[in-house]
Amino acid sequence: MPLSAEEIASHPAALRSVQEQSRALIHVYETSPRLASVFATQQRWLLGHVGLALHFRRDPNDRRTEMTLARFIEVVRRNSVASRNTAEAFVKEMLHYNIAEYVSASGDGRAHPLRVTEATIETFTNWIYAHLRTLDRIDGGTRLATFLERPGMLAKLQPLICDGLLASGPVREPEQTFSLFIWLNNGGIVMDWLMAGIDPDDASLDRIPTSVISISEFAHWLKLSRTHLARKLHDAEALGSIGWVGQRGHSVMWVSRQFFEEYMAVQAAKLAIVDAAFEACFPAAGES
Repeated sequence: MPLSAEEIASHPAALRSVQEQSRALIHVYETSPRLASVFATQQRWLLGHVGLALHFRRDPNDRRTEMTLARFIEVVRRNSVASRNTAEAFVKEMLHYNIAEYVSASGDGRAHPLRVTEATIETFTNWIYAHLRTLDRIDGGTRLATFLERPGMLAKLQPLICDGLLASGPVREPEQTFSLFIWLNNGGIVMDWLMAGIDPDDASLDRIPTSVISISEFAHWLKLSRTHLARKLHDAEALGSIGWVGQRGHSVMWVSRQFFEEYMAVQAAKLAIVDAAFEACFPAAGES
């Protein structure tokens, strides 16, 4: 049986496992910042998953199943992910940076078949590895080893994950502080960095110290506007979700236990979706 979000969130190994996952995703960001920008905000993250799902679900022998701009926009609109203009601009950006490509040189407008490039799939596979490894750390399962034996199952696994994400209230409509960051460029990485620097022994505190001191250095590493990041941090501070142990800029930032719990709840919901999709692809393989 796949783990539920509640089982994941309450497991003693959850925090350390999620922190290792966060560090793995930060590494993906550092090595492939352009591709990581696909997932820079919650909306772009879902758009990216929709594109991957359409890519993997296509039948090379049936042109009606090919991913096209028109089909992408239709799925995005049906699931209330973004507007038509936003979806179209997203695809144009993916083509510009070779994250996606046209299947052939000839084609016409919105009916021209698209596919995700091999380099993109290779990098995205690291996202899958990170989440399967986290689940294995939590319950001692062998999901990652099973997947590595049959990597071709990615084409079945990712679309099921996408379906789960699109249907998930906790993932799409998280609590207040988490919501502040999901609309910030690289907001997910901002939260991953904050939470990865927490000492697990401090997780029960009302104010949990992180490893962040300088907003300027933080913004520079993230390739964000310092002003924009500072504004979001100020909004979070007004909610009582973050603050500084001592003088701002000269002491470590803390996150509130509520913000920490919001973050962990979203991670648990996402991991439960990945586990349910894995179980559908590899029945009973996650059991230790």
